[in-house]
Amino acid sequence: MSSLASALGYTRPRPLRRHHVDDSRYQPKSRVLMMPRDTNPAGTIFGGVILSYMDQAGAEEALFQGASRVVTVAMNAVVFLEPVFVGDLVSFYTSLVRVGRTSITVQVKVSAARHWNREEEVQVTEAEITYVNVDQNHRPTPLTGSRG
Repeated sequence: MSSLASALGYTRPRPLRRHHVDDSRYQPKSRVLMMPRDTNPAGTIFGGVILSYMDQAGAEEALFQGASRVVTVAMNAVVFLEPVFVGDLVSFYTSLVRVGRTSITVQVKVSAARHWNREEEVQVTEAEITYVNVDQNHRPTPLTGSRG
């Protein structure tokens, strides 16, 4: 765990069971095998790559919940608790937090099954992401058909 995460009071997460976030509210939205092209100068996966996949997974949940076209308006604080390495299988789990008139907020949790032992899975990060449903002119439009 990074010294910044420790300074902020975050504790090392306990290992997760294989491909499982232990909360039935969360559904797996995507899994991605991390490749060498995704590395930063330190040799680990670039945080921006993880953020991009988190945004995609959250948007997919928003669409599943009844949005028609979404744009990202906010992502709360993201703290990386564990590094991700080339060859890790990263899973993105989502859960609906709330639905507004034009907005929808989704919780995204990220875990990584280690390339050297797929049974070893660690929590990487999590965030709440808020999306706004927009029309063809990119103007906010009410959500219809929401499952929330």
